[in-house]
Amino acid sequence: MEKIRVDKWLWAIRLFKSRTLASEACDGGKVKIDGNNLKASKILLLGDVITIKHNYNLKIFKVVKLIEKRVSAVIAVTCYEDLSPPEEPSDFIPSAFAQRDKGMGRPTKKERRNIDDFSSWKD
Repeated sequence: MEKIRVDKWLWAIRLFKSRTLASEACDGGKVKIDGNNLKASKILLLGDVITIKHNYNLKIFKVVKLIEKRVSAVIAVTCYEDLSPPEEPSDFIPSAFAQRDKGMGRPTKKERRNIDDFSSWKD
C-alpha cells in the first residue's frame, strides 16, 4: 500500500475513536500536514509529518507505515513516529479561567471575545 486517506489512517492507528471524529478533526482544521490544513480525503504518503491539535495538546507524528484496517494498540504504535515535544506538567485548569466571580455581571463584548479565543485554543 502506497497511499491512504488521512482520516482512515488516523482512525486505524487509534488516534481517534471513530472515523467520523477523525474526519471532523481534519475538516475543522485540527489536523495539518506540513503546516497546511487539509480535508479528510487528502491522500497520506509515507514520510508525511502530521500535526494534531487535540484536548489542549499539540501532537506531531511522522508516518512510518500505512495501514487501512484498525489494529491493536501494540501494532498501531509501530505505524508512526512520535515527534511531539515532551509535555510539561502544570496545574493549568482551563475551566477555572472561564468562570466569573459572583457579582461581576455579564462579560463585556471584549471579555467575551477573549473567552472565546481562549476556549478555541482547546480545539
